[in-house]
Amino acid sequence: MELLFLGTGAGIPAKHRNVSSIAIQLLQERGTTWLVDCGEATQHQILHTSIKPRRIEKIFITHLHGDHIYGLPGLLGSRSFQDGQSALTVYGPSGIKEFISVTLSVSQTHVRYPLKIVEVEEGIIFEDDTFKVECQLLEHGIPSYGYRITEKSLPGILLVDKLKEVGIKPGPIYQKIKQGEQVELENGTVINGADFVGPPKKGKVIVILGDTRICKKSIELASHADVLVHEATFAGNDEQLAYDYFHSTAKQAAEVAKRANVKQLILTHISSRYQADSIQLLVHEAKEIFEQTEVAEDLKMIPIPN
Repeated sequence: MELLFLGTGAGIPAKHRNVSSIAIQLLQERGTTWLVDCGEATQHQILHTSIKPRRIEKIFITHLHGDHIYGLPGLLGSRSFQDGQSALTVYGPSGIKEFISVTLSVSQTHVRYPLKIVEVEEGIIFEDDTFKVECQLLEHGIPSYGYRITEKSLPGILLVDKLKEVGIKPGPIYQKIKQGEQVELENGTVINGADFVGPPKKGKVIVILGDTRICKKSIELASHADVLVHEATFAGNDEQLAYDYFHSTAKQAAEVAKRANVKQLILTHISSRYQADSIQLLVHEAKEIFEQTEVAEDLKMIPIPN
């Protein structure tokens, strides 16, 4: 599982930062890619990566400001011309269905794959046997959601050495044992497969927040996450400006990370007023509160730690 940042800027594109979009690479876990937000020119950014649009399975939109959705109609249309036949689901606030329907209709864009649009409310919005996704409403000028993506616990490893110790040789029987089944051996002995499987491996948790002021729900949603991706539109000396525009400072993002007891904080949605050395100011301010902080850059890949 890896995060690939396609756009890390706030508001408008800049020379070194495109507007918001994050890819969650789940190639080993599901053979797919998920996106969170799809700002203008997201598909152009994808051209510089190994992402295949046909493998994009889900797109989660945090809110309906243009810098988070203007790239969506183009990507949905282009996917039809890039062998995209598998189903795709777009999740987002109320209004996302109308935005997609109108833009595709007016431009006479016809997608050639099953497209499902889900307008979300707080709570669990997706769950299967490998992942659960839940969202909470944050504090922004329009409805803006944060998404908590939880990988379910993985089965424990098969204790091969222990099996060999009792004389069980490799073969199809190993698969049954790994599934925890009771297995009868050739000599009539019955063993419990669960005795030969290690403890389950805890799945990873990623929390990606939309634009927001510092708020209680951010902390609740991020609780004990492996990685928190939090906007840091402004520096600490612009705290009043951040509040007035329903955004956060780098220091406030770090405060959320600390209070939520996360393992790693990644700052994104950086205002274009911060360039070069001033970016390090944001990082320094955040690290004074939460040491395990880094700032996202366009096209930067960040593995999710175990």
